[in-house]
Amino acid sequence: MEVKQIATLMNTVTSEVLGESAIQTEDLSNVVDIGTQIFDADAVDAYVKSLVNHIGKMVFVNRPYNGSIPSLMMESWEYGSVLEKVTAEMPEAVDNESWELTDGTFYNPYVFHKPEVSAKFYNKRVTFEIEMSFVTEQVKQSFSNASQLNAFISMIETAVSNSLTVKIDELAMKTINEMIAETVADEFPEGTYTGTGVKAVNLLKLYNDKFGTTLTADDACTNPEFIRYASYEINLYKSRMSKISSLFNIGGKARFTPNDSLHCVMLADFKNASDVYLQSDVYHNDLTALPNGIETVPFWQGSGTQYAFEDTSTINVKSASGDTIEFSGILAVMFDRNSAGICCESRKVTTAYNPKGEFFNNFYKFTCGYYVDSNEPFVVFYVA
Repeated sequence: MEVKQIATLMNTVTSEVLGESAIQTEDLSNVVDIGTQIFDADAVDAYVKSLVNHIGKMVFVNRPYNGSIPSLMMESWEYGSVLEKVTAEMPEAVDNESWELTDGTFYNPYVFHKPEVSAKFYNKRVTFEIEMSFVTEQVKQSFSNASQLNAFISMIETAVSNSLTVKIDELAMKTINEMIAETVADEFPEGTYTGTGVKAVNLLKLYNDKFGTTLTADDACTNPEFIRYASYEINLYKSRMSKISSLFNIGGKARFTPNDSLHCVMLADFKNASDVYLQSDVYHNDLTALPNGIETVPFWQGSGTQYAFEDTSTINVKSASGDTIEFSGILAVMFDRNSAGICCESRKVTTAYNPKGEFFNNFYKFTCGYYVDSNEPFVVFYVA
């Protein structure tokens, strides 16, 4: 064990703290241990200088990661693979002839009126697995007891579980990003996003047009007036989508979303800006609050290297329809629970023992179905 004398450093620190000297350069390498990957074979006692230092405590970094994805999980089933989604269109009204009776006229009650019914079939799954080998005999010499060995194995299991969670989280986000891409491509087929639509709402353009300002996307999320207006618009859509309409889905179908089926996923940059710049300085928070039940995400596709807004608010994808969409400034999405979902999630672990090598191979398998329905309401809110 290396022991360093720090009396001089402590005298310097004391004079700095008491205000007796200016701040000086301090050599913290004499104080803080940053660790080494390999144990130093020269780590011996300071007495006879031949006794190797023993490990007194082992700490295993075993921290489960729970993830933070929007709740898109739907039902699962064991047999069969196809999800069939059947919908019926609303019939048109006709004249009520009982108030226009004419003597001698034949009124035929036996005409067949076929309902207009359509079906969508979903029959795709995605799958991957994580492989990990485990041994016991080969690592027993590195631990003091069975408890430490078990803690070591548990740590590896947690690392595998965390890896699965990260990957599954991102698959759920890819489902939302697919629906964003489909919506944007339908609303702006020419590929220019500086305008605004009814399914892809440019909150910044609406704000600047209404108030005659020239606010930019970079400054929007720190402008209390814009945040207040954006909250107003988003809350309007909550009530608009609760009324039956064909405006809020790509297929132009008559749909509505009751409050208990409404999802609102918001970029953390915008949600936190609302809490800090808006809610903290008003007396009636309920009048400016965003919709209840909001789920937040730190980014839509990735954080970039610095969590810059231009990275966290951007998607760059090729959609299932074949459109390449690079779209920035996404603040939130609001959608019906039936417009995007996850079904038939299957997780299992298979194991094989190698008697010659004396190790176990574990195969952590994951299979799941991810789907979107363009006939259901989905609205994107963004700044551009």
